[in-house]
Amino acid sequence: MTINELQDEIIEEFSAFDDWMDKYALLIDLGNSLLPLEDKYKNPQNIIEGCQSRVWLNAELNDGIITYQGESDAVLVKGIVSLLIRVLSGHTPDEILNTELYFIDKIGLKEHLSPTRSNGLVAMVKQMKMFALAYKSVIS
Repeated sequence: MTINELQDEIIEEFSAFDDWMDKYALLIDLGNSLLPLEDKYKNPQNIIEGCQSRVWLNAELNDGIITYQGESDAVLVKGIVSLLIRVLSGHTPDEILNTELYFIDKIGLKEHLSPTRSNGLVAMVKQMKMFALAYKSVIS
């Protein structure tokens, strides 16, 4: 699936709920289904600065495709991490760098997060794009 198809799928899933408590519950469920990050990746290089809770992101490049892994010590944030991984993982650096993550606004995520969590979301997206930029320079 393309990044936009994945974003549209998420928008559709979240549109099934009118109440934000139900959407938070969906985020928590998504976070609980995220595979745990191996301890070797829970290091200072992979921690995201600017997040209220602790968030680790790791990226690997195989055959021109980036695979992201992540985890957080907060269940809601773990759900956000899982959404970002679902959308961006499995794509090329160029696809990741050239995409606009419109699903975040479309599902109302940013406006329903505290300012510190919203800053953390921006920091996570920035880090994922930085990984893509770094890997793009490796394969160019």
